[in-house]
Formats: sequence, structure tokens, C-alpha cells
Amino acid sequence: MRRRIEPLGADAVSRDAWKGRDVISILDFSRSELESLFEAANEFVGPPKPRKNLADYIVATAFFEPSTRTRLSFTTAALRLGAKVIDLSPDVSSILKGESLHDTTMMLEGYSDLIVMRHPSEGAALLAAELSSVPVVNGGDGSQHHPSQAMLDLFTVRRLKGRIDGLTYTVLGDNRYARSAASFLYGLTKFKPKMVYVVSPESLRPRDEIIKQLKGLGLRFEQRSDLEQVIGGTDVLYLTRIQKERFPDPNEYEKVKGSYKLTKDVLARGKSGMIVLHPLPRSTELPYDVDSAKSAAYMTQAHLGVPLRMALLLKVLGGGRA
Repeated sequence: MRRRIEPLGADAVSRDAWKGRDVISILDFSRSELESLFEAANEFVGPPKPRKNLADYIVATAFFEPSTRTRLSFTTAALRLGAKVIDLSPDVSSILKGESLHDTTMMLEGYSDLIVMRHPSEGAALLAAELSSVPVVNGGDGSQHHPSQAMLDLFTVRRLKGRIDGLTYTVLGDNRYARSAASFLYGLTKFKPKMVYVVSPESLRPRDEIIKQLKGLGLRFEQRSDLEQVIGGTDVLYLTRIQKERFPDPNEYEKVKGSYKLTKDVLARGKSGMIVLHPLPRSTELPYDVDSAKSAAYMTQAHLGVPLRMALLLKVLGGGRA
């Protein structure tokens, strides 16, 4: 078990501040640490170049839930840095024979230099980190945390808007079960947004523990039920799908299914220069015809996942600068 590393203050980020660190929650990182990550990620934006920074490393991906962007962007990031990748497929592994998360983690620890893990149970990545002597990156645990997604979201805002501070954000959709929405809100607490509107149907409002934490961290936010009330002043609209797979009662999902939808007509009433982000995958909340809107930035957001995660892997594995 490795020593847990506390976030550094705003005045200094040592060169080794990230090295060997677990990435479980974005709350574990300071603003200065996140800004150093974004600066490093900027170096990888653009046409890929052959790199061998991590040629001596093996990255393990262990996804106990489906994933497209997180899993493949981590794999691509590792390969572009020269690392080898091994992938645990739960449907053909000893997990089918009843192997525990404890034992799976211990095996991956011995086979790799870093583990990227997604799991349906909240706290699974933290448990793996406590067991493993190699760093663990949380690729999403239940409805709780998705730190690299929040880092990517903030990096995208910084790239497209030039800053994170001073903007008005609207987080629309499933704010109860979507870990990407919760992590994005947690990430905003590290910066100075002008205002954050959390918009959702009553039954999809953030859980009490999220609200309590956001208030404790001093985030200025208001809860609303109607996007039309706030879209005219929004700089960044962050949209999520309804997380059907996380509803304990399928009947509750049926009550809110299709309860919000971003259309071109709604976008037309938005603020000039507004960008629309979405962690994807999408459902009916984001029609395909919105893709042609000038404000649609979610495909750029997805593609920036590779440079952001390249920088993250380099920092955690101590690969130095490119």
C-alpha cells in the first residue's frame, strides 16, 4: 500500500507531485496541479508524433462496465507514448469463476505499471488503490467519481473558451446518477466560475451528499428545472443522458425518460459563443441534427481525451516531458 498524496497548494507544484499517484477523485488535486496537467496536455494536441516516453511501461485496463471513449482513449494514449497495454475482459476472465476484486487487483498489480479501472460499485477504485502498489486511475465508479473525464471537460473549456474562471456554466440532465456531472461540478470547485446552474427534473437533482460537498467547497450554484430560464446567459452547457442502468427501480426511470431534450430551437436562444459539452454516449436528449450547430463541441471534447490522458499517464508514471 502506498502513501496517499495530498494536493499541493496553489503556489507550487513540484515536478514529482503527480508521480506514483492514484487518480480516484478530482477533489484530490489542487488547481495548480490541474493547470500543470492542462499545460502538459497542450503539447499533445495536433497530429500524433512517434514517442517512446513510456516504452518500458505496461498499462492495464480493467473495465467491469462498458466503455468506448474512456477505455479506448487511455489505450490510444498509452500506445502513442510507446507503452504496452494489457486488457482485462471480464467476460472471458476468471471473474466468471468468482474471482474477487481483491484478487483481480493483486494480479494486475503484478502484471503492469498502472491500472485503469472502471467498476459499477462506488469505492471500487479506491479499494483497488489501497491494495495495489502500482498507481490506479479511476475510470468511473458507480455514480460517484470519474476524475479523468472531469479533467478532460475542464481542459476542453480552457482550450475552447481560453479560460475556466469567470464563465457561467449550466449542467443539464441526470445530476443524480451521472458520475460525469458530479465530477464536473467537483472540478469547478477548483476554479472561480461566475455562476453554475444545475438544471434537472426534480427526481434527477443531485444527491444530498453532492449538494453538501459543493456547498462546503464554496461553489456558487443554483438549482433550476427549466433550461430556458438560464440558457441566455450560459457560456458552457454541459449535458448528460439519463443513466438508465443506475436506477434502482426501472419504473422510476420510465417516469423521467425523455424529460429533457436539447434542440436547435432551444440552442438558438442561447448566448453567442456558448459551447455544448456532453461526455457521451448520448440518447434522445441530444439529437444528431445538433451536431451541425456552431456551439456543438462534444466531438472535439471526446477527441481531446487522448492528449489529456497522454499527459495524465506521463505525469503519474514519471515519464518526464515529451
